[in-house]
Amino acid sequence: MVLKPKRLAPGDVIGLVAPASPIENVEKIEQAAHYLESQGYWVKYGAHIRKAYGYLAGTDEERAEDLNRMFADPDVTAIFCLRGGYGSPRILKLLDYDLIARNPKILAGYSDITALSLAIFAKTGLITFSAPMLTTDFANTDVYAFEAFWKMITIPDVFGHIENHPLHERKPLKEGIAIGRLFGGNLSLCSVLVGTEFMPKLDDAIFFAEDIGEEPYRVDRLLSQLENANILAHLSGLIFGQFTNAIPKHELSLTMEDVFARYVAPLKENASAMSGLSYGHVKHKHVLPVGAKAKLGVAAAGCELEILESVVS
Repeated sequence: MVLKPKRLAPGDVIGLVAPASPIENVEKIEQAAHYLESQGYWVKYGAHIRKAYGYLAGTDEERAEDLNRMFADPDVTAIFCLRGGYGSPRILKLLDYDLIARNPKILAGYSDITALSLAIFAKTGLITFSAPMLTTDFANTDVYAFEAFWKMITIPDVFGHIENHPLHERKPLKEGIAIGRLFGGNLSLCSVLVGTEFMPKLDDAIFFAEDIGEEPYRVDRLLSQLENANILAHLSGLIFGQFTNAIPKHELSLTMEDVFARYVAPLKENASAMSGLSYGHVKHKHVLPVGAKAKLGVAAAGCELEILESVVS
């Protein structure tokens, strides 16, 4: 069963958590809170969001506790992750999925937060949001990104078409029309979850991926994991977002386009695929609802991604 969180309305409380890496500049936490308050919301802080434990924002138990408490808190409507980095996979076994299923709420974040989004859907069926994060994206993300995000989580209507930013060109890789649930996120994190209880069933899904700092051979390796796990052959659609800082360090290299083409080949005959979606570690990023029903139409004349259902209630 698919669960939809309650929409966010003026005056609602947004919980702030740091389930991965620490917030190095704690002033950004206050800046994030002030921004949310300026939009008409109240803010509640996770108990441990100012902590640091090496490259983590507190121990695994502390970070999981903050997330569980936010889902349990009847005053909190939405939960925003302040940043990614690393650490979300370490807390997946510490989350109370029965609690989450009983209290479906908006959960927003991307990059390392991919692990949480996929695990929560796999365990509960809750739609979450691969979206900009306030301490890392606020100063580097434009109105395009935040307008779409607010619209998606505050209006309980069918969202419709995901529009690309003019700076990003969509490229058809395999023509066709795919309809399925939208899953994915950061490719490195998706690869980590393959073969675990925390990866949703991807048969007939539309899978989307982005990454940062991964050369073509590394992206090749990550995609080979999906192929060898027999995931690619069962997808209905495949979307490549933005792969940033991916310039190969050695002269002997395939291009990223070569790598994409290699892993489009195993898709089933009636599947569709595209690259260039405005999504990833870029200024102009679009929010994507993880677990929502979507349609990917790809033709020589262009590519269209459409959300086919409301994603909040």
